[in-house]
Amino acid sequence: MSVIVDTFVAPPCDAAIEILFADEHLLLINKPSGLLSLSGKNPQNLDSVHHRLVQAYPGCTLVHRLDFGTSGIMVVARNKGINALLCHQFSQRTVSKAYEALLCGHLAADEGVIDAPIAKDPALFPLMSISAVRGKPARSRLQVLERLVRREAQGDIPLTRVRLVPETGRTHQLRIHSQWLGHPILGCDLYGGLLPPGTELTPRLMLHASALDLVHPVSGEPMRVRCDAPF
Repeated sequence: MSVIVDTFVAPPCDAAIEILFADEHLLLINKPSGLLSLSGKNPQNLDSVHHRLVQAYPGCTLVHRLDFGTSGIMVVARNKGINALLCHQFSQRTVSKAYEALLCGHLAADEGVIDAPIAKDPALFPLMSISAVRGKPARSRLQVLERLVRREAQGDIPLTRVRLVPETGRTHQLRIHSQWLGHPILGCDLYGGLLPPGTELTPRLMLHASALDLVHPVSGEPMRVRCDAPF
């Protein structure tokens, strides 16, 4: 039996959590890059979205998470009952999410669908892998927003700004699907998006949860939440 040991220690995050919406039932926030969603077992990883918010909103619980390096929209329930209602929406896939990302290189097509099963392998932790045999179904849609070139001392760097829509919710799905395309997300330390030392273009993972559509669990009103990418 394999024992997975997580040795990651998060560096301090000075960026604040932005409250996009708040009522007595839920919060919608803009999570900064470089902040854990939940505190880790390591005491050095105490700082997190939940740890910060529970100070001001006692009893709040996370409905879903974003990776450490990913910024953007998160839903937070103010109590367990609301959490259950929101989790039901997520499990029924009635919540739609979209992300904005910068991918390395220029994509040839303007849009596409990535259908590649993702598998968890303790031997590769924390990496996931694409596996038609062991993987669970994973599907993402992609739309090119802009092809651009950034100038660095080492030379011009071609990039593509894209909108990514995950139709499933596998761990690292957008990151590994982008790598599988041959165009990893810029700044990704796990799936090949890092640039040569000395470049100043990637202080973070260039992935941002920019859009979220859901139904308010009490009022039943549709909620369309938008938050522009900071890159």
